[in-house]
Amino acid sequence: MFEKTLFGRIFQNFGLHLGTRDDFLVDSYSIDKDGDEKKSEQKQELIWVNIASIFFIHAYAVYATLTYFPELTWSLFLWGWFTCVLGGLGVTGGAHRLWSHKSYKAKLPFQILLLFCFTLSGQNSMYDWVRDHRVHHKFSETDADPHNVKRGFFFSHVGWLMMRKHPEVYEKGKTVDMSDIEKDPLLAFHRKYFIPLKIIIAFVLPTIIPPLVWGASWKMSFIVVCVVKYVILLNCTWSVNSAAHIWGNRPFDKTIKPAENILVAICSLGEGWHNYHHVFPWDYKAAEIGAYSTNWTTFIIDLAAKLGQAYDLKHPSEDLVLETAKKRGDGTWLCHAEVKYE
Repeated sequence: MFEKTLFGRIFQNFGLHLGTRDDFLVDSYSIDKDGDEKKSEQKQELIWVNIASIFFIHAYAVYATLTYFPELTWSLFLWGWFTCVLGGLGVTGGAHRLWSHKSYKAKLPFQILLLFCFTLSGQNSMYDWVRDHRVHHKFSETDADPHNVKRGFFFSHVGWLMMRKHPEVYEKGKTVDMSDIEKDPLLAFHRKYFIPLKIIIAFVLPTIIPPLVWGASWKMSFIVVCVVKYVILLNCTWSVNSAAHIWGNRPFDKTIKPAENILVAICSLGEGWHNYHHVFPWDYKAAEIGAYSTNWTTFIIDLAAKLGQAYDLKHPSEDLVLETAKKRGDGTWLCHAEVKYE
């Protein structure tokens, strides 16, 4: 019955076929014994709490923006932007490039700063974030990929958070080594006290500072920090899983979904150069070349390196990048050997 409703048809248009109120069928992809891709359907349980909360906060963010925008002050706007960027850097420079890919090393003070910023983003625990991302890279575009882009834009963007993971994610996830994360005392502390840390750092502190420091409106501070900024930051992060795996050119490997997407790069502080990243996931820049303007995360890591807080920055040689582009790319790669970060 649900499939005949407006919402049921919307879900179907995104590749989701609703069954009962507690599960739905998704397109499932596997490889048969002959090496050919086989498409089937897989039931997965819906997480209604997640569905309701994600829908509500997005709806309220739109309502609040349209309703209270005239009350927004420049100080609150800049505060929201500042905390959004800090949270984003915690995700990109910390969870992604440092802890997921170990593309560089960081001294303890910089680690603490990155972990604080990551907590400010209000996302999952560091352990869950790193585990899901490592599984994504190891089993990209298969049923074991938590946000498999072959299931469509909606699923890879946010739909995967609305249901239990595919059984293959759990099964193949057991093969991913997480011992480095488990043994890290700083991350162990963060994992143990994650819930109170997230509540305080992501929501309480950023909300009370504007009213207490410069007398901003409590209502507007809450709306800017806990609603609008939070929704924007979430979608900037999710766009890497969705848009950067669908739209753009593929100069380094034309056979995979990840693509070079400058719009995603801008809104995600440098994570949109995704075709390159999936070919060279251990490069601390997560990009080949370009200006800091489209890769703020690299600027921060380079700055930390100059201050002695980051070291062992990994990156491939120009010859390896060139050779890879020539052999596996779609032909859109251009050599910019003279372009430097500036």
